[in-house]
Amino acid sequence: MTEAAGRIVTIFGGSKCAESHSDYAHARRVGELLAEAGYTICTGGYLGVMEAASRGARERGGRVLGIVMNQFKAEPNRYLTDKVATAHFYERLQELITRSVGFIAIRGGMGTVTELSLVWNKIQTRVIGPRPLVLLGECWPPIVSAWQKHLVVSDEDVATLDFAQTPEEAVAIIKQKSAGVTL
Repeated sequence: MTEAAGRIVTIFGGSKCAESHSDYAHARRVGELLAEAGYTICTGGYLGVMEAASRGARERGGRVLGIVMNQFKAEPNRYLTDKVATAHFYERLQELITRSVGFIAIRGGMGTVTELSLVWNKIQTRVIGPRPLVLLGECWPPIVSAWQKHLVVSDEDVATLDFAQTPEEAVAIIKQKSAGVTL
């Protein structure tokens, strides 16, 4: 067992990501690397990026936790080893956040932006202790830059984020920065 054994990392990302897309490949690789490092991965439990990360972890013998919602009619992805069913969206978000020592966000839609925003705000306001929030992929720097230009987002706010271009970089940040995180 590694130091990371039993520690959970949540991966956020879009449900509409096809298996042929590079985001799917990145998410799958993130799942593999986290499982190899001994982390449990946690996702929203459904398709796209969530499935890819779950698949990668499961293929490496890792534990995969899906936080699903009773209101959704869709079936969770087949790579989950454990499921937690929630009654509503906010409860689902809380479960995705409070269990985790770190987070990786991969391109998605408004659900991903909502998840990212809530985690980021909880870290900024110290509702949860400091932990890594890694934005993986080339889409994030211009989005965060636009938020800084058009919203009230300071350099100090942005300093709580980490940016990564590759799955390996993202997982290295998680490993380094989550070591001292206590829940």
